[in-house]
Amino acid sequence: MRNFCHTVTAALILLNVAATAQAQALFQRIENGGAMVIAHRESSIPFSYVDANKKAVGYAVDLCLRIAESVRKKTGMKNMPVTFLQVTPSNRITMIEQGKADMECGSTTNNAERRQKVGFTIPHFITGARLLVRADSKIERIEDMEGKKLVSTKGTTPLKAVEQANRERMLHITILEAPDHAKAVEMVEKGEAEAFVMDDVLLFGLAANRPNPAALKVVGKFITTEPLAIMLPKGDVEFKKLVDDEMRRLIQSREIYAIYDKWFMRPIPPKNTSLNLPASYLLRDFWKYPTDYVPF
Repeated sequence: MRNFCHTVTAALILLNVAATAQAQALFQRIENGGAMVIAHRESSIPFSYVDANKKAVGYAVDLCLRIAESVRKKTGMKNMPVTFLQVTPSNRITMIEQGKADMECGSTTNNAERRQKVGFTIPHFITGARLLVRADSKIERIEDMEGKKLVSTKGTTPLKAVEQANRERMLHITILEAPDHAKAVEMVEKGEAEAFVMDDVLLFGLAANRPNPAALKVVGKFITTEPLAIMLPKGDVEFKKLVDDEMRRLIQSREIYAIYDKWFMRPIPPKNTSLNLPASYLLRDFWKYPTDYVPF
C-alpha cells in the first residue's frame, strides 16, 4: 500500500511539473514564431459563438483578442498568429489543462472546483442560472418543475446546482443532459423537456436568435451566482499577470464598457437583434475594485 501511495504521489508531482513547464513555455513559444491558440464556443451567445461565416465572435472573444495584442507587445512578435479552437462545455477545461489552448474565451464560471485544475482572470460578467420555458408554460420557479423533465448542458455549473437542489428538496425532477446549449433549447421547443436551466444571459441570447423568439421566455429567481471569466492554464504566473493587468486596464479605462455595449446593447449576428441588457449594478460594483478573487 505504501509503495502504491508513493507511486501515485510521484505521478501527480510529475503531472504538475509537466503542466507548469508547458504553461511557462507560452512566451517562449510565441517568441519562436508559434501561434496563440484561443478556445471558443459554438453557441454561447453573446460571449463566444460562431457566426454565419463560421467565424468565432463575441464579447469574450473580443476581450481575448485584446489580450492577444498585449502578448504581441510583450514578446515583440508583431506578426504573432492567432488560431481558434472550438470547444464544448464538457471538454473546455481539459483543452486548457492539456495545453491545447492558451485561453478559453467563453462563458465559463470561475469556481473553487475548477480552480484546482485551471486559472481564471478578472470576471467579465456576473450572472445566475434561471429557467427557459415555452411562452405558454405555467412554470415560474424551480419548485414548479416537480415531477417534470428539466434539461441542462453537460459539464456546466447550473447542471450540478440543479442536481443538488433536486436531491435536497426531493423534487423528483427528471434531469436530462444536452451536449450543447443549442440542443437544450431545441429540446424545450419540441417538448422533450419542460425547461432548460442555464445562465440567464445565455438564455436571453439563445432565445433571441431562435426562429420564433416569442415562443420562449426566461423565468424564476437565480438558482446560482455565476462569475464568468476567461480561463487560463494553471501555474503560468507571468502569463496570468499579463492577462490580469490587461483586464484591469480595460476596466479602469472603461474601454470594456464599449466592448460590452457592442454585444449586449446593439444588434448582433446572426439575426442582428439586440439583447438590450445594460451592465448590472452587481457587475459595475465588482469592476470598481477589479480582482480575480471570487468567493465561490
